[in-house]
Parts: sequence; structure tokens; C-alpha cells
Amino acid sequence: MIRTFLFATALVFATSPAVLAHDDGGDEKVTVVFDQPLPNVPGKSMKGVLVEYAPGGTSPAHTHPNSAFIYATVLEGAITSQVNNGPVTVYHAGENFSEFPGDHHAVSENASKTERARLLAVFVVDTDETNLTIYEK
Repeated sequence: MIRTFLFATALVFATSPAVLAHDDGGDEKVTVVFDQPLPNVPGKSMKGVLVEYAPGGTSPAHTHPNSAFIYATVLEGAITSQVNNGPVTVYHAGENFSEFPGDHHAVSENASKTERARLLAVFVVDTDETNLTIYEK
């Protein structure tokens, strides 16, 4: 049931107009597509972030706010990911992974040099948090 909800939510997010888009200078396009305070958890919000990679695209190593729990689902293509000192893993469309507060995302990139890839990252985070990704210099 949760998978069905997340898949349906992903489809809505992926086809909705962007609330906020930015380009951090990396190879990915990051768009906030959903931002809703949680009515039963004061001070917390759910934020949906669509991450789109061109063929061969990558993100710099990064972390997220200490308040953030993230559940990511690959919508299209395949994403190569490494969180903390875990294994480098390739996730394909329909597969997912999570990140806990304080995790270090060392590798995040499109696994293909010829096809684009997209993922939806759903954050549960402090409502007043505006910088969702902190890139390493």
C-alpha cells in the first residue's frame, strides 16, 4: 500500500509544475515540486524534490540538513549511489533507497552515458529549512 501511494505521489510530482527550481552548477537539475507542512507534526514538512540527470550527469558529494529523513525513488533510468561507507549501488526505475539525518551522500549520478535519469526524493524536514542540499567544496 505504501509503495502504491509513493508511486502515485511520484507520478503527480513528476508531472506537476515546479514550485522552485535551481541549478547548483552541477550536472543535475533539482526542482522542488511539493512543499507541505505536516498538520500532525508541528514544525515538520514533507518536501518533494525532483532530480533530473542528463546522460552521464553527476551531483557533487553532499549532505542534507540534520533534520532531514529522505526516501528516494528512481522514476526513470538508473542512478548510481553511495551513502556513507556503504556499497556503491545502482538503482533502476521503481527501486528506492533512504537517507537518515547526518548521512553523507558520496556518489549520486546517472548510471548511463546515453539515457537520462530522474528520481524523486521525498524529505521529512524542519519546515523552516530552505537549503535542502549542502554540497562539498
